[in-house]
Amino acid sequence: MNLLEKIDTDLKSAMKTGDTPRIETLKMLKSDIAYEKGKTGKDLTDEQLIEIVNRSAKRRRESIKEFQKGNRQDLVDNETCQLAVVEEYLPKQMTEDEIENYISDKIAAIGTVTQKEIGKLMGEIMKELKGKADGGAVKAILSKKISQ
Repeated sequence: MNLLEKIDTDLKSAMKTGDTPRIETLKMLKSDIAYEKGKTGKDLTDEQLIEIVNRSAKRRRESIKEFQKGNRQDLVDNETCQLAVVEEYLPKQMTEDEIENYISDKIAAIGTVTQKEIGKLMGEIMKELKGKADGGAVKAILSKKISQ
């Protein structure tokens, strides 16, 4: 079962049980998918679907931060609930230790890396870890490793 079929099945199940927050979140996710499909006019691959789900999760994380700044706990709770639903459709995320080990291995294979080469290395790493690791965490760990 591909990711889109899983989302459809889970949406139907949520509708049967009346799980309103889950229904709303999955409908928004399907809307994002339909928008992307409309832009290309073709069926989306699982990689493209994961990218869409990842963007949706990132949007919710950013919203949570902004709502926390505005002391809107009701909206923080809503976005947190939606984020939990969206994250179910993402591949297992790497831990900071796993990211750090991966970056260490990558740097060891390349040799010494200068500050100027961080962007290039970051691009390579993110291509390989797409959907498995948060870009912000990768950048922080990489910067820390290079400055040592």
